[in-house]
Amino acid sequence: MARESVPDLSGYRVGHADAAKLREAAQEARRWDSKYGGGDWRSSMVPECLRVEAAPLLLASYSDAVGRALFGATAELTRLAGWMAFDTGQHEAAQRYYIQALRLARAAGDVPLGGYVLASMSLQASYRSFPDEAVDLAQAALERNRGLATARTMSFFHLVEARAHAKAGNAPACGTALSAAEAALDRARPGDADPTWIDFYAYDRLAADAAECFRDLGVPSKVRQFTREALARPTEGFVRSHGLRLVVSAMAEAEAGDLDAAVAAGERAVEVAGRISSHRSREYVIELLRRLEPYQNEQRVKELTERARLVLTTG
Repeated sequence: MARESVPDLSGYRVGHADAAKLREAAQEARRWDSKYGGGDWRSSMVPECLRVEAAPLLLASYSDAVGRALFGATAELTRLAGWMAFDTGQHEAAQRYYIQALRLARAAGDVPLGGYVLASMSLQASYRSFPDEAVDLAQAALERNRGLATARTMSFFHLVEARAHAKAGNAPACGTALSAAEAALDRARPGDADPTWIDFYAYDRLAADAAECFRDLGVPSKVRQFTREALARPTEGFVRSHGLRLVVSAMAEAEAGDLDAAVAAGERAVEVAGRISSHRSREYVIELLRRLEPYQNEQRVKELTERARLVLTTG
């Protein structure tokens, strides 16, 4: 696909409508990412939007107020480009995007958005098994936003900290952070001035991440409890998240000895993985197959493994 040429906007006066257009693009791209995965062709439009739309506007002229809105919208898009790179296994590219997003959020004077970037970096560090770094990043997001961010936003930052502590094997610190996340979410109200980028976050996400915390801490009964709560919510717009939750559920059921439930959840998870373009989702499925290896003599497990390998090799 030919790259679109970059317009020369050196004499252009940027207005609030231009910044609003970028924010709308970020909102739309977040929906694509959740539904189709970071490797989908729609997601590849985000770096192109940054290059062709956002970068020329940043080089044009604008008032202070418009500049803050413009830098904030570009920071949102850049963080999203980092998250999509993370989802497709491009970790170094993701870090470059995140660092740039932090600078843009700082230029916008948007401390909560900067915290969201730090939280995204923390989740990546936890995923890559760098728990100390993950804890530091999550705590930086929290410390910078005390008294600034909404209760819902702070709840998410506490949850990210809990994930990091769980990865480090620190059960007491994880429990404290999970309790703080739940308490903050209980304080959230529909009329709060929540930023649009936190609209994905509700109790089902808290339950899903709590399940992953207890998976890392080796408490299967809690994994089953929280995964069931997470899966009870409708997830039509969050296909990838639903698939990841199914994998976590399947692993917990297998560990608890309920092979029927494990295979049933695994079959649904593999079906979802086949519909989206997400390296992270595929790695979750690979981990599920590893956990099911002791049961490979079971016909139902053999069939699930064959179906999963077909999805993994054709994606």
